[in-house]
Formats: sequence, structure tokens, C-alpha cells
Amino acid sequence: MKKTFLLMAITTAGISFGQNKIQYPQTKKGETVDVYFDTKVNDPYRWLEDDKSAETGAWVKAQNEVTYGYLDKIPFRNELKTRMEKLWNYEKIGAPSKEGKFTYYSKNNGLQNQSVIYRKDQNGKEEVFLDPNTFSKDGTTSLGGLDFSEDGNKAAYAISEGGSDWRKVIIIDAVSKKVLEDTLVDVKFSGISWHGNEGFYYSSYDKPKGSELSAKTDQHKLYFHKLGTSQKDDKVIFGADQKRRYVGGYVTEDNCYLVITAANSTYGNELYIKDLTKPNSPIVTIVDNFNSDSVIIANEGSKLFIETDFNAPNKRVVTVDAVNPKPENWKDFIKETQDILSPSTGAGYFFANYTKDAVSFVQQYDYNGKLVREIKLPAIGTAGGFGGKKNEKMLYYSFTNYTTPTSIYSFEPKSGKSEIYQKPKVDFKSEDYESKQVFYTSKDGTKVPMIITYKKGTKLDGKNPTILYGYGGFNISLTPSFSIANAVWMENGGVYAVANLRGGGEYGKKWHDAGTKQQKQNVFDDFIAAAEYLIAQKYTSSDYLAIRGGSNGGLLVGATMTQRPDLMKVALPAVGVMDMLRYNAFTAGAGWAFDYGTAQDNKEMFEYLKGYSPVHNVKKGTNYPATMVTTGDHDDRVVPAHSFKFASELQEKQAGDNPVLIRIDVKAGHGAGKSVAATIQENVDIQAFTLYNMGFKALPKK
Repeated sequence: MKKTFLLMAITTAGISFGQNKIQYPQTKKGETVDVYFDTKVNDPYRWLEDDKSAETGAWVKAQNEVTYGYLDKIPFRNELKTRMEKLWNYEKIGAPSKEGKFTYYSKNNGLQNQSVIYRKDQNGKEEVFLDPNTFSKDGTTSLGGLDFSEDGNKAAYAISEGGSDWRKVIIIDAVSKKVLEDTLVDVKFSGISWHGNEGFYYSSYDKPKGSELSAKTDQHKLYFHKLGTSQKDDKVIFGADQKRRYVGGYVTEDNCYLVITAANSTYGNELYIKDLTKPNSPIVTIVDNFNSDSVIIANEGSKLFIETDFNAPNKRVVTVDAVNPKPENWKDFIKETQDILSPSTGAGYFFANYTKDAVSFVQQYDYNGKLVREIKLPAIGTAGGFGGKKNEKMLYYSFTNYTTPTSIYSFEPKSGKSEIYQKPKVDFKSEDYESKQVFYTSKDGTKVPMIITYKKGTKLDGKNPTILYGYGGFNISLTPSFSIANAVWMENGGVYAVANLRGGGEYGKKWHDAGTKQQKQNVFDDFIAAAEYLIAQKYTSSDYLAIRGGSNGGLLVGATMTQRPDLMKVALPAVGVMDMLRYNAFTAGAGWAFDYGTAQDNKEMFEYLKGYSPVHNVKKGTNYPATMVTTGDHDDRVVPAHSFKFASELQEKQAGDNPVLIRIDVKAGHGAGKSVAATIQENVDIQAFTLYNMGFKALPKK
């Protein structure tokens, strides 16, 4: 049976362009049925969850043959790629940081698949420190983290292979760059935090049984690796007895304290501290519940500075003595305001980076809590950075918006003087484009912000190709940032709109909560209302509208297109969470329950999830928009089976002539670390597919 299917899957992979009819690979249907609270739910494509099977591998190959056969026929695809590569080809330099006797920074000459880590010595002599482009021949192994010992003489760096969240950690002599000992393996969802020069803390799960890519991982542990010892002897610091899905540990800058965070979901964490100056000191509990997000961002002796949303939905910074650090002893240091706080520290100061209507403004405070100044930013947009060691004299920050490529600025905290450190030379005329923020009304009357960007002078005649992008989840804020791909889209007359939906973090915890569990429909309603606004204001029309989102945003696109297939011409769900009844069965998916709830919670939650789950709401005989699902075969964050099942349902039940394709990147994961070449090609294919299905036979330059 298996051999018969393999042959069938390969031989039926073809495409016919007559009347836009596509011959999709034949996808077999199984007879798996699950029962939830006496309700039977068919799962005919359960077999596609087995990422190790030859059958799934053959299906992936067959689907890609159809997809690339279609894309190869688009007449302007190569022209689009030429322009995207030309625009992408500019030098990019990251902010520098000093470690030991060297200053380190990242640099990409333009089209290098991975950015290179360079360093300069005290005489200004530059050399390559780490070149991730040499990690693998095909550019699919990336740098996943880098941290230095206190004296800067040793370093540990993590690598990701094929886009996987699983990491290997390599320990080197930072001066000579020679490897010091055996590579650490099976590290996941982890930072690297050195304690002095003797070793470092990291986090991981036990190696899962079955598939490393999809098997459930739900007990995270914090380890300490002492230099010169074997990984098998690494001591478990936290998580052996307390089962937590996410555990992190980091050492304060003065090496006095180990800070431990522990959580079971993507919101809410316990907070612990351990005095590293005293041998065998106990781990002290600061927060013993999951009702808030709290992290220690700095200390001055035993005085701790904690960023928290406890009793402050928009966040605040509090102080407390490590001797008695319980919340009842917390005192406000930077009080909560009506805007969303994201603080950082550096050069002996605190920087309160606020988000107001999805854009940044920044205030500087001293260690006494006195406001020093509001920092004047170059324009309206997104600022990030303002972090560094306490003894630094100069800090750096980045600034960007939808029309301005990311630039790095130096900032002298004593005087407040700010200068351009690195401004990229991009072949894009920013002055020819504009962004407009609007506030539209969602279904229940809620006002939702959206930023619309386009070429100046664009005629609002309902015929502009438009991409509407959204996310709406996990307290994540979508703030303005420049994208080469979006620049190319706008050069070709496209409109790019980003809606700041509920479920995100743009207006704090209340905004986030309003898009979770049995309020998740608010997110989809907000997105639908954004599309209706763009159409009503004649930025575009349903014939020229595409919706796009990734991960939780892929769920957003899947739910929106199944609820309102008439609203858009093109749907572009990427690495999406599409099976809402089974998402918690894979990798760390159970940790997303704060946002989603699970089908096992109760009958009402099951019915709510089933009511919008994209996989379960594709209806036979419906004319769905032209759809290109994108995913990676090594995605161990949102396993590709979500996308495989959704594409299979759509291909079987699509009533009209609009194509339903799935583009599966091989040796690629959820997105992090993807090579520049692969990123460019993916964006080219998405834009080519979108414009072609809007009826364009050539690039619609205006």
C-alpha cells in the first residue's frame, strides 16, 4: 500500500494551465476519528503528521513540483527577483559591543546568506570572528546566540541547523578562536548566560521520544555547564522537581545573582533569585504564581529593579531588596502610564521605551528614578536598543519605520547627544512614500489602529494591489519597520497595510486579553473590519486585496479566509497554527493555551475552537481565494502538519478556479536563521503569485 501511494503521489504531480485548472497531487484520506465530549471529529489527513514517514516526504515533493511548476510560468517572476536582489544588496552593520579587548559587531555585505561577526582590536584592526556562512554549504545553518565570559576571553555560541529550534552550543577561546571542548547538544529555547569565567547557564528539554521535530516537549530544565566537564555531568539548577514548560536563567551584570523565570504558558511567570556570592545558597521565591509577567532587569547591590505588569497592565518598574523580595514590598520606580513600557538599562541609566499607538517614544532616567530627558527620535517610527553594560560611555539604538531603512545611532547618555552611526545606502527613494495611521471601527465598536503605506500620489480608485498584514496574539506588538520586500511591493504600485489587532500588545494586557480564548473571534473581526475599511476608502477592492500573516498570523489568515472567502482575492498564510484541536499535541504547543485554550478544557472551549479552526472549517463547494500556504519541513515551533492538512482540505474542497498551492521550504524551520537567498526567493514567489492572481501579466509599475 505504501509503495503504491508513493508512486501515485509522484506521478500525479503535475499542472495544467488550461483555464487555470491545476492537477493537484492525490492526497489519500484516512479514517481517523477523535471524540471530544461525545462529538466525533474526522481527521482524514492525520497521516501527514508523521514527518519521518516516506509517504509524507513523497507528498511534500509532489506538492512542491506542482507549486514550482505554477510559479515558473509567471512571466515577471525573474524580473521581480532581479529587482529584489538589487535592492537587498546593501551593507548592513549592527551596533557594536565591547567584550574583553575587542569590539564585536555583525556585518553583511549585502547578499550573504548569514551575517558575519567581526571584531576590532584596540588598534582598530578588523578581522572575522565567526562566519556562519561557513557552518554549512547551503547556508541553512545559522548562528542562534553568542555570549562571552566576564573577562571576554571565552565565548559560547549556539547554532541552528535547518531552521530547527534545537541548538548545539560550541565553546571557544575567544582570543584564539580555537574550540575548547566537546559541543553541547539538544539545547532548546535557551539563552547562554556566563557566571564569571567558570561556565554558563542554559536551558533544555529531555530528548523527546519519536520525532525530534514534532514530539511534545513540556518539561524545561535550567542547567549549569562548568568549563572542562562533560555535558552529561551538567547540574540541573531548576526544573527537575518542578515541571515547567519554559525555564530561563540569567546572571546579573555584577555576577551576584542568578535570576530564574519559570512558566507553563506564553504569559505569566514565576520569578526566583539565587545569591551566587554565597556557596549553596537557596533559591528564593519572589513571585509564586503565573498571574503576571515579571523579570529583573538590573540590580544595585541587593536592590533589585523589576519590570512587571503586576497591578499594572501597561507595565512599570519597581524596586525591592533581595533580602525580602516579595511583591508586597515592591515600590514604584517608573510608574505605570497610559502607554506601554519596555525598559532597558545601560551606561548607568534606565531607558523607558514606550509604545503609543504602535510607535515609540523614549525617556531616560537615572538610578534614583529622576527623569533626565525625553530622547528626540529622528521621526515617527520604532526605536530599539539603548542597552549596554553599566560602565559604557556610549550606547546605540536603531530606528526604522515603513519607509525608512533601519539606521543605527550612537547615543551619549551624559549629554544626550545622538548621531548617525550607520545609515544604509539603499536604492530606494523613501521621500516618495508616505505612511498614514488611521483608526477604524471593528464589529463590536472597538477602535483599532492601522498604518497604511504607499507611494505618494497613489490614486484611491479601488484598483491598487494591497497586502493587509496582521498578527493579533501573544501580547506581541506590530510596530513600524522597514522591509526590502515591502519596498519592492510599493515600488510596483502596491499598498501595504498593517492592522494592530486585539490579542497583540499595542495597548497592554487588556488589549491582549481581549483577543484570547473565547474572545479570539475579536481578532478575526478586527482583521475583517480592516479589510472592509481599505475597500470602503477605495485603497483597494476585493479583486486586489491579499491578506498575509505568519505563525499565529497564519491562523489569522486561515480563519479569515474560511469565514469571509469573498473578501479577498489572495490569501497568504505562513507557518500557521491551523488545527486548533491538536496544536497542543506537538513540541511546546501546549504552552500556547493561555491565548487559545484547548479542546480538552471543556465542551464550550472545544466547540469554540472547532468553530474557527481553519482545518475544520473548509467547506466543500466554496470559492476560496487564490491561496499559497508557506511552511518549512523542519519547523519544530508550528509543525508543518498544520499547513499540510489545511492545504489538503482546500485542494479537495475548492469550488472555483483559484489555485491552492503549498510551498514547502526544505531544510527550513519557523523562519529564524533563514538564508538571505531563501528569504528573497520566498518573497519573490509570494509577490509574483499575488500579482498574477490579481490579473497582472506584467509588473504594475506606477
